[in-house]
Amino acid sequence: MSIVRPYGDTTGDGMVQLSFTLPIPHDKRAEGAALQLANRMGMDPAMLVHAKQMGDGFTFFVVYGKVTHLVDTDKVQVVERDFPLLSAKEVNATIKRRLRRRLNVVGACIGTDAHTVGIDAILNLKGIAGEKGLEYYSELSVTNMGAQVSVPDLVETARERKADAVLVSQVVTQRDAHLQNTRAMSAAFREALPAGRRPLLIVGGPRFDELMAPELGVDRIFSRGTTPREVASYLVHALAGGSK
Repeated sequence: MSIVRPYGDTTGDGMVQLSFTLPIPHDKRAEGAALQLANRMGMDPAMLVHAKQMGDGFTFFVVYGKVTHLVDTDKVQVVERDFPLLSAKEVNATIKRRLRRRLNVVGACIGTDAHTVGIDAILNLKGIAGEKGLEYYSELSVTNMGAQVSVPDLVETARERKADAVLVSQVVTQRDAHLQNTRAMSAAFREALPAGRRPLLIVGGPRFDELMAPELGVDRIFSRGTTPREVASYLVHALAGGSK
């Protein structure tokens, strides 16, 4: 079945839950404004299930209601994984056989972003959810520059380390900071290095759209839920010609 409806209480009932904040203090008028917004977004009927003051002049709402919209899953566009998921042993063996040297990776959080949880989960030995990070792979040489790294410093370090790939994590998304930082980063690498010497540019974060890689000037975007093993497998696919 390619056409589906949202599910709330019973199959196909079209019920959805929506949360948002309005820049008004919490009172009856604010609750009415929240329901008005939900109605204008196509929720009918809409029920206010939660409202809470969030500091001076702001209220957080949760609204539950019915929509008539349908989803055609045949028209959904996503970036499918187009490479095999390899074990650490397979990753190391392929790099050793194909590159005959260690694969150099430089990672950082750029701009004012100080949230290193994502980049650390991918790069650090301890990894995430029981899966080891890229430092665990014997044929990967990893440099983790940490938080709030300037784009010029990232470019210079990548040049010094002869990076094959640069991994950038962006969690701060206010005013599309993650998009602006990524565009600035890719532009800086294009300016600093010719195409043949430019490292693979990879970005990740919870608010990225994986389809935006060409628009942002990067080679790959990884969204939430990405594992170190998936990143390592992609590096092998892109830089060492796969596992065969």
